[in-house]
Amino acid sequence: MSVKESNLHLYRFHPRLLHPRHWLTWLGLIVYFLFTLLPMPVIDWVGFRLGETAARKNRKRFNIARTNLSLCFPDRTEQQIDDLVIDHFRAQLRSAMHLFIVWSRPVFVVRARIIREGFEQLDHYRRQGKQVIVLLTHSVGLDFAVASVSMDYPTNGPYKPMRNTVIDFMFTHGRTRFGARFGGKLFTRDDGLRPLIRETRAGKVLVYLADEDLGMEQAVFAPFFGVPKATIPVLGRMAKACNAVVLPCVSCYDPKLRKYRVKMFPALADFPSGDDTTDAAAMNRAIEHTILECPQQYLWTFRYFQTRPAGQPPVYKSA
Repeated sequence: MSVKESNLHLYRFHPRLLHPRHWLTWLGLIVYFLFTLLPMPVIDWVGFRLGETAARKNRKRFNIARTNLSLCFPDRTEQQIDDLVIDHFRAQLRSAMHLFIVWSRPVFVVRARIIREGFEQLDHYRRQGKQVIVLLTHSVGLDFAVASVSMDYPTNGPYKPMRNTVIDFMFTHGRTRFGARFGGKLFTRDDGLRPLIRETRAGKVLVYLADEDLGMEQAVFAPFFGVPKATIPVLGRMAKACNAVVLPCVSCYDPKLRKYRVKMFPALADFPSGDDTTDAAAMNRAIEHTILECPQQYLWTFRYFQTRPAGQPPVYKSA
């Protein structure tokens, strides 16, 4: 079987997206885009209030976030944890109101909403003949981080398809619209690592996320804020196979400037080590460091500790 060239053909508009079963989704998107014509202060205020409502109504996700934060920040009181959870929902819904910028605004408008820090490292390592892996996390500003790299550099990366095909199209369109002119490519997890390695070796920046709990298969347990977390130890192998440096990166929304600060941190030192567990621990430490830039903007509603070491009880209450 040949190595897959790209999945970009799946992320272009197709008439089947206009099937009647999708009309309600399109209606919601039309209302959403009309709303985004309002001034940014109004958009931010509405997103902020929607987040407060979501925190009250979605108790399942609220409790997941509370559990994650209690595990990761055991020194905080229950009230501090609850306040942080509410702040997270506010940040999440506010940033959801900003997706229209990445999805539909011209590149100069997107640039105006991003402040980039540390991006000179990309050019520095590329001039040295090194490949680059940008290690992102699931923060509320993830799509702005992707745009900040793909608008100026050829990129490739993995992508997890969404259940709603229209929403999936909107997200993949947003994540490929700038990089397409550089030959940017997306691959699903089902495609495996071979196409990612091939494209990264050819000079494309690999935009990589590795903070989800994907189960115990091929995973190792590594500390994440001091808690054992099932971690896929692929980053070290990819760095070795591609002769690449790893630059941790995070996107944080600044509500005063109404811009996203996308910060690129220094390359991981002595990485890879050659040992999966050591590399997984180093990666998780780097992810922790990026999260602490704006902890309320990390997606704490994911089940990061769903997989537990043998003999340890589950941490999430059943719905």
